Amino acid sequence: MMRTLLIARREYAAYARTVGFWLSLLAFPLFAVLGGAVPILIRSSEPVRAVAVVEEGANATGLAAAVRDALGRDADRRAERARQAAEAAAKTTGAPPQATAASGAMASLSRPKLRLVETPADIIAAAPGAAQDAAVRRWLTDDTPKDQRLDAVVFLSREGDAPQARVWTARATDDTVEDFVRDALRSANRRAVFEGAGIDASVVEATERFRPDVTVFSPKSASGGEVSFRDKLPAIIGLASGFLLWSLIITGASILLNSVMEEKSNKILEVLLSSASATEILTGKVLGVAMLTLTVLLAWGGIGAAGLLNFAPSQAVDVGQVVLHGGMLGYFAAFMVGGYLMYAVLFAAIGAFCETPRDAQTLMGPIMMVLIIPMLTMQMAIMSPDAPAIRIMSWIPFFTPFLMIARMPSDPPMIEVVGSMAGMFIFALIMVLIAGRAFRAGALSDVKLSWKTFAGAIKRGE
Repeated sequence: MMRTLLIARREYAAYARTVGFWLSLLAFPLFAVLGGAVPILIRSSEPVRAVAVVEEGANATGLAAAVRDALGRDADRRAERARQAAEAAAKTTGAPPQATAASGAMASLSRPKLRLVETPADIIAAAPGAAQDAAVRRWLTDDTPKDQRLDAVVFLSREGDAPQARVWTARATDDTVEDFVRDALRSANRRAVFEGAGIDASVVEATERFRPDVTVFSPKSASGGEVSFRDKLPAIIGLASGFLLWSLIITGASILLNSVMEEKSNKILEVLLSSASATEILTGKVLGVAMLTLTVLLAWGGIGAAGLLNFAPSQAVDVGQVVLHGGMLGYFAAFMVGGYLMYAVLFAAIGAFCETPRDAQTLMGPIMMVLIIPMLTMQMAIMSPDAPAIRIMSWIPFFTPFLMIARMPSDPPMIEVVGSMAGMFIFALIMVLIAGRAFRAGALSDVKLSWKTFAGAIKRGE
């Protein structure tokens, strides 16, 4: 036992004392924040496109005004969404609407995507065809100074009674103006059809501006009536717990794989075998990396808790209630232990046969494809936790830790929770026995890894 603990301490210290470990530990929450903030920053810093509109012929009269009206309605909708988001954030944080971060972010996102500018005279004067196209190209390319350049030129016309448009854009991949003009013309055509049928214009305008106020109720809500963010929080935490569990297990198992491979290639594993058994070495390494994984979990949890307490104290209380309610924290610990055992001993056994990452690719490819499956189905486990496919997959030991922790907020039947957990631990013990044999055989041989040699090592156990 003493040799096992010494190996565990050595394994833990080998990583915990390095700067790279702590930098990588902090990188996950940093990139998690950036992953949510960067898209908002990109959208908020996106320039407003300068668009010129040209009506081609008397038949197209009124279409430019329709586009302008659509732009005004869009601005009103964006302002209303920004106001509602700021009020919702204020209710959550308890701060005045103007003081919340959401109000500033939504204000920048509520800017219109485009603005209408005066059409250059040479485009209007040019004859339709090649001359007009050449004039448009000049205003969309480097031939025009950047501060005067247009982002798009829209030619509006009618085919019979149906409005249509030709859109010249400075960037071939930017369909923002195209989509906006299409929606504006569709709205204008709808208004014309209604008015042609004798429906008053004010009625059409009121119909266009109407936005229904939809309130959701559920008997399972905290209040027994209206559904609030607090009622949706358990599902969010379940999904986050599933992804966190996946990251922790794979991180720990990968560290173990690389550690065994490195010691095998440097002949350190042979030195360890001279003073400890293969079982003691495997147990010590698994225990040491488990302590390392626990350190990562505590660090991530501390960073997340500190962030919530500082920026959203009321939400922090709700998160604490959800995590502690119904034994969610205990289930997370149990699924983490079972999942870690399954994958850690398997990765360690593979590492015992390998001296380079290339050697491990023979078996790692299929294993990683298996690991992708719960990543793809966890969101479905939140939306439809009782779907037959999800319930069946929850009983498969390799998927159990991730799918069951994601399903826990929906209160699955206790028989499924206990049964799947028991199956997971039984399978984990079988994996420990099988992987222990493979580790012992790989550590004592120089045979290259393949499915055949791996299976043979498990069968012989030597």
